[in-house]
Amino acid sequence: MKIILLLTALVAGVLSEETFIGHQVLRIKANSHEQIGQLEVLQSLSHLELDFWSEPANPKMPVDIRVPFENLMSVKVYLESNNIEYSVMIEDLQKSIDKEREEMESNRRKERNAGTFNYGSYHTLDDIYKAIDFIVTDFKSIVSRQQIGTSYEGRPLYVLKFSTGANRPGIWIDAGIHSREWVTQATALWTAQKLAFDYGNDASVTSLLNSYDVFLLVVTNPDGYAFSHSSNRMWRKTRSVNSGSKCIGVDPNRNWNAGFGGPGASTDPCSDSYHGPRAESEVEVKAVADFIRSHGKIKGFISIHSYSQLLLFPYGYKCTNPAHFTELNTVGKAAASALTSLYGTQYTVGTICSTIYQASGGSIDWTYDIGIKYSFAFELRDTGRYGFLLPATQILPTAQETWLGLKKILEHIRDNPY
Repeated sequence: MKIILLLTALVAGVLSEETFIGHQVLRIKANSHEQIGQLEVLQSLSHLELDFWSEPANPKMPVDIRVPFENLMSVKVYLESNNIEYSVMIEDLQKSIDKEREEMESNRRKERNAGTFNYGSYHTLDDIYKAIDFIVTDFKSIVSRQQIGTSYEGRPLYVLKFSTGANRPGIWIDAGIHSREWVTQATALWTAQKLAFDYGNDASVTSLLNSYDVFLLVVTNPDGYAFSHSSNRMWRKTRSVNSGSKCIGVDPNRNWNAGFGGPGASTDPCSDSYHGPRAESEVEVKAVADFIRSHGKIKGFISIHSYSQLLLFPYGYKCTNPAHFTELNTVGKAAASALTSLYGTQYTVGTICSTIYQASGGSIDWTYDIGIKYSFAFELRDTGRYGFLLPATQILPTAQETWLGLKKILEHIRDNPY
């Protein structure tokens, strides 16, 4: 019986957790396009099993790479031989992950004992879905939950609808399209509670919800998010099976029908930026796209990512400015200024291509191309000290400052109908 239980656990993935003992995250400063090219060569060496947390494309932007312990020496020798500067950003990734898990468990025990939900803690998917239900119960006069689809592995895609009337134009907000970006799901959940509470208490939010419906998808990639808790904290993609490959998943933010398959997306199913076999091949992406198309009156689309402290707008799949560049840039800078006003957190504003790198198949490019003028993406804290492992103590400050930037965009949409 014990052997059967052990085999069952292995099949379920309970005992197959990926470990990152001795893995380091290196921060690399490429000083020229030549050095960017050398980093691209390094990225192509699949046997090194490198995880690029940021892409080598822009000499202005640092490149963060997770390097397995057994390949550290080879990578460092390569960098030094090409005179490429680097520093150690995270000394031992597994220690950071273990600390994060211990804090999560401690916070869960405190929540159980107090009978409350702590928005300043990281939570499992099940706990997030329970919190969504609490919000709907507490604010049922303006908040409802609807399922817009099902993930590849059968999990529901729950959208919160904030509405005070019928047949209103809508604004879409989503988070967690990349599963390891845990601060985004936490920020979105806090934002849901804030938006609901502020109706009737904040004149701006009240005015907004009296004119627009807001749709909020807290966890866009539930399979990946669950997997990042159970098996691989650094998992980014969906969990779909790729025909003919042993590698699982597609990058859902390379899977939209906007320059699909172009620069900044990979044809390799084993790559974290694999674009998939076709646009909208991922059921999670198609569910959102179908919802946007069927609604017909979505006037704003905002996607929340991490990390790098950026506020981006189209385009990513091409390096030309959008038709509404001046307005989008002005709105973005106003939102970043509002965000900075709380804790001094600095954000860079601009198009995806000019600010970071060319990347095809992204959601906000698709929404802009189908006519949603106000399409933005936030890249939340930080700029590299912790990367995807932002301490839970920074969740609430991140959510609070992001809300100020987000509200500025929502107010502009409200005041500038089209």
